[in-house]
Amino acid sequence: MKWDWLSSNFSRLVELGIAHANLAWPPILLALLVALPIGWVAHRYRRIREIVVGLSSALYIIPSLALFILLPLVIGTSVLSSLNVIIAMTLYGLALQVRSTADSFDTVPAAVASAATAMGYSPLQRVFQVELPLAGPGIIAGLRVVSASTISLISVGALVGVHSLGTLFTEGFQRNFPTQIIAGFVGTVLLAVLFDLLLVLIGRVLLPWARKTS
Repeated sequence: MKWDWLSSNFSRLVELGIAHANLAWPPILLALLVALPIGWVAHRYRRIREIVVGLSSALYIIPSLALFILLPLVIGTSVLSSLNVIIAMTLYGLALQVRSTADSFDTVPAAVASAATAMGYSPLQRVFQVELPLAGPGIIAGLRVVSASTISLISVGALVGVHSLGTLFTEGFQRNFPTQIIAGFVGTVLLAVLFDLLLVLIGRVLLPWARKTS
């Protein structure tokens, strides 16, 4: 372990960490926003549930490197564009979050939903004021898995020239320099832990009752 290399390259490590984070948070947020309505539809309409969940889950079987190369041909971006990584990570996030969201809505007792309707809640009010808050803990738990997966997979983008902590892996292997590889690994783990703690904090702020009942 070359500690002098770490100290002399600390600013670059921070720069790559920030770049990695900026590639991670948009797809995590987009996956949540898109998966919420899709997951609710899968929960509400049982006849199409398996189709919806199956199609979304199938996205995850596409190799990430192949997707990074295919997307520029489909959407017309540069191979080096970070947009390719963000779109790919959003698709992978959907593959995980749709099922998690549908399962979370399934945990809402039917009696509670019926009681809300009897009290005069409109269908939209029932979803946002009753079902979504009760399904929230499961949705957040699923998003934590999406977060860890996204931060891990983003490193693959370094193979097509998109700068992130994964750049330390590719450079380290090319130079046979273990210190750089270890720095990339530790940085990726720390970033994943930071995102996870942030999601836990958001969950506690938005869903304080979940902590009291757990």
